Amino acid sequence: MDAAGLPPHDRELRAERVRARLATAGVDSLLITSLTNIRWLTGFSGSNGWVLITPTELTLITDGRYGEQARAEVDRAGVEANIEIGATRAVMTSHLRRAVADWHLRRLGFEGDHISFSEHKGLAGAVDCDWVPTSAVVESGRRCKDAGEVARMELASDIADASLAATLPLLLAEPTESQFRDALEAQMRSRGADGPSFDTIVAAGSNAALPHHRPDQTRIVEGMTVVIDFGALVDGYHSDMTRSFTIGDPTPLQAEVYGVVLEAQQAGVHAVRPGVGGRAVDQLCRDLISEAGWGDCFTHGTGHGVGLQIHESPWLTQGHNDTLASMDVVTVEPGVYRRDLGGVRIEDMVVVTTNGCRPLTKTPKDSPCLPLPPTI
Repeated sequence: MDAAGLPPHDRELRAERVRARLATAGVDSLLITSLTNIRWLTGFSGSNGWVLITPTELTLITDGRYGEQARAEVDRAGVEANIEIGATRAVMTSHLRRAVADWHLRRLGFEGDHISFSEHKGLAGAVDCDWVPTSAVVESGRRCKDAGEVARMELASDIADASLAATLPLLLAEPTESQFRDALEAQMRSRGADGPSFDTIVAAGSNAALPHHRPDQTRIVEGMTVVIDFGALVDGYHSDMTRSFTIGDPTPLQAEVYGVVLEAQQAGVHAVRPGVGGRAVDQLCRDLISEAGWGDCFTHGTGHGVGLQIHESPWLTQGHNDTLASMDVVTVEPGVYRRDLGGVRIEDMVVVTTNGCRPLTKTPKDSPCLPLPPTI
């Protein structure tokens, strides 16, 4: 067990997953510049670094601010890697140039999705080899999670569930959106989260018609629908959940829309299993909402993968053709938005199992009603 008594990562297997994809990518080595991919491979969490992966070795190159941190994190991760420290970017580049020369590398892959034009131009001019653009070589290995990753996301989900339960009574005191966000995030930190997964969304009344509304000074009062989309961060891993509530008894329209979204969301969760296309799950949710007359008000995709990033593959949208596999972690989050109504979104994060999926987020969702306290 490592961080917080959680199961360890299997990082040795991760490096082998990447190496197995080098030949398919047409390269003999890969320069990794995505900090997320670097952390997944080595445990290093600094803000500047590269990893060179060859058929038998990993070399982590970073700057002088992170020398001790890099050595400690790589050692803690149980990863065998050379660590090179450069006081400046020029010195870091010289370390890379020497490693490429020592290994007689000819076709060096680089992450075309993660490197700027100017950085690529500078490195290619300084390091003599054939620079070959690649895409998603590491991400394809990252997609299906190991037990240690799922455990971290489950702990993050448990923290989020407990924090929301502790904070919900505040809604009855007519807080502002910002006040409720601050209280919810403080609860998550007090329960062991490193912080929120992303900018917490609290959207009340007409603001709930904006799927990514930023909390403001709008006061949450009786009669409003409020959408709360948030997550906790644990050891680099995210959780993601949305619940929608009405303050007091819902109107017939609020109850209708909530019921439509809940039916679609539950059907989507039930459909998640290995071999099912993300596009098919999205279409199922979209068809149910459209059949109820609200199709034009469902304005985003049904879900996405979660891990070291809050949004990653696989995607449950019409714009992607991903097929779900065991140990994918994805969200299912249909919603309906209309300015005069506000909005309703319900979201769970689930891990794909051998014959279905298992929800990691567990806050009840059967009813939108947040009852008001009795009057005296």
